[in-house]
Amino acid sequence: MLASYALPVEASRGRRYPEPPHPYRDDFQRDRDRIIHARAFRRLENKTQVFTRRLSDHFRTRLTHTIEVAQISRTIAAALHLNESLVETLALAHDIGHPPFGHSGEQALDKAMRPHGLYFDHNLHALRIVESFEQRYASHPGLNLTFEVREGIIKHSHDYSAAEHPELAEYLLDLRPPLEAQLIDHTDEIAYNTADLDDGFEAGLLKLEEVRRGVSLFDRYLRQVEAEFTAASAKLKFNEALKRMLNHLVTDLIDHTKERIRQSGVATVDDVRQLPERLAAFSPATDAGRAEAKQFLYRNLYHSETLRPQKADGEKIVGDLFAYWLEHPEALPASYQKRAVEQGAPRVICDYIAGMTDNYILDQHRRLLKR
Repeated sequence: MLASYALPVEASRGRRYPEPPHPYRDDFQRDRDRIIHARAFRRLENKTQVFTRRLSDHFRTRLTHTIEVAQISRTIAAALHLNESLVETLALAHDIGHPPFGHSGEQALDKAMRPHGLYFDHNLHALRIVESFEQRYASHPGLNLTFEVREGIIKHSHDYSAAEHPELAEYLLDLRPPLEAQLIDHTDEIAYNTADLDDGFEAGLLKLEEVRRGVSLFDRYLRQVEAEFTAASAKLKFNEALKRMLNHLVTDLIDHTKERIRQSGVATVDDVRQLPERLAAFSPATDAGRAEAKQFLYRNLYHSETLRPQKADGEKIVGDLFAYWLEHPEALPASYQKRAVEQGAPRVICDYIAGMTDNYILDQHRRLLKR
């Protein structure tokens, strides 16, 4: 049973191009399946999360991270009696707009676009993917997703201004997104904060003592584990403490969001939309622990000297290829050459690069620039 403040599929504003109902899947389930079968989703398998495969092939990729976000999201949605199919769809779609090489690739693309008065935003790029780049159906362009999924793709982690983004006016920019979309930014952070601690420790870039000094939430549970499992290996103790930290974050998000829902008095999705701020949130104490873990990862992993060459290589490859195709648009695939005439070369080159996997962009760099 859905809560009264959940978004039932029957209340969906529908698709841009009307379609007959499916006999045994509702519209949000169909959207989930369309995301899973999209090329952009498959490409996540070969896109960097934090570590490139030059370091190891068993760390998280964008795809495995996305699956973890979907699992956490469904668990929380069920506990809050939200629409699990909508939450799962948004979780599966939340990273499809990311370019190769993780955040360094995103930063390099944005930097390349700025001299042309443009920019790169992975949420807005994801919307472009589902609206036009994915061409799989004879009856309509794009994936023809429901309004709520398209809205959640752009609003799950960011509030856009109607004045700055008039092209997004249809997405109710003056209103909050439904709770199903509000969850995704938090579940994304739960997933990557814990997973990146795991991968960083496994890679030997994070030491146990520095993690426990820098992440108090982890240290709290490691102390419990050390007292309970005195004979276990250091790695198993680490795993157990990290599992308990993840469980703490999930439980706190459920409990505190429930309390905020109760205090707000919301009874419907429209009530949720009309509030001045989002309802989904951690408690203040846990949010401080979450922020501490995130800051620790930025200082000790994402900006570490060990990963600096990897990030620099990714930024250089993106910048090199952007500049090459800007100077030689005739070297673009034929379909992109046509779009470049209509939309301008910078935007189209950006779209082309953003869709690439790590492997493909490396091949292109070697082939075109002989490096």
